Amino acid sequence: MPSLGAILVNNKVSNVRAPDGEAAAERVCAGVAHLLGLEPWQVFPSSTGVIGWRLPEEEMLAALPGAVAALSGGSALPVAEGIVTTDLYPKVRRVGLGAGSIVAFGKGAGMIEPNLATMLVYVLTDIAVPRATLRAMLARAVDASFNTISIDGEMSTSDTVAIVSSGAVPCVDLAEFEGALTRVCRELAGDIVRNGEGVRHVVRVRVVGAPDNAFARALGKSVVNAPLFKCAVAGNDPNVGRLVQAVGKHIGIHASGMDISRLRLLFGGVEIFADGVFRLDPEKEALLREHLRSAELYASKPDASGFFAPQVHFPPHERFVEIVIELGAGEGIAEVIGGDLTHEYVSENADYRS
Repeated sequence: MPSLGAILVNNKVSNVRAPDGEAAAERVCAGVAHLLGLEPWQVFPSSTGVIGWRLPEEEMLAALPGAVAALSGGSALPVAEGIVTTDLYPKVRRVGLGAGSIVAFGKGAGMIEPNLATMLVYVLTDIAVPRATLRAMLARAVDASFNTISIDGEMSTSDTVAIVSSGAVPCVDLAEFEGALTRVCRELAGDIVRNGEGVRHVVRVRVVGAPDNAFARALGKSVVNAPLFKCAVAGNDPNVGRLVQAVGKHIGIHASGMDISRLRLLFGGVEIFADGVFRLDPEKEALLREHLRSAELYASKPDASGFFAPQVHFPPHERFVEIVIELGAGEGIAEVIGGDLTHEYVSENADYRS
């Protein structure tokens, strides 16, 4: 059975529908294969970056000997560092499993709304799992992880999650392997949101009692992508009306006949809406504000050019702004993770190419 021998990644240029783009990628893959003693079809290419421009084929071919010479084992950190673009920091997660392990790394910080997203993720393992089984496991793990996140609701063309196995270590328990695979994907998905462009709060929305799981996930994404709510979170402002309107907007558009008499909302564990009315008071307002402040990843301030730069490179914690939406309209459930909307996001995307 044919096997993969190498993965070739480039950033800066996405190579999407560019003139001669497919042939250029094939030629670069052939260059990699020649240096590694492989067949060209054993090299898997993936690109991310600005849409519409040609792949810098000649520059890539010239750089290949140095890249091949620098190959080394022992750590995925160098390659995780090498593929970042607007990411603040490299993202690597690992789960040990008996004598083997699963290692995942990726890049992605903006235009994140799988499926599709500007996201590249690579999962490596030395545990032997049959190819068809591995593919099915990956599909389920992706659906439970990367497909549940959103940074800005924007989609792109460079969306890749790939898994490869050397098969060096026998798999003792397939169910245990799939559990570990799902765990590492969920952890890495959370890191992608924490590392989102300008993100200072990570928001976790749990939806229960929806008509079905698909509706629950869609509602959760509508909340984490609601601009007014995202701005309020960024400013540590517990303006709960912005949350409720995001919920109501989605239900009004997609399920206008839904009975919402049992709708209940919790914000940071505090009940803010139930039995058709808001449940607010000054004490709750203070609790909500403190919840937002405690979930802030880092403070930012403008540098000399006016750009709002984060003050740290790695998030100091993995806390969330916690939202629970109880619909009482079925058995559907979902958990969605998103981020806030800050000055940094606007500045970075306004100046992305200029």
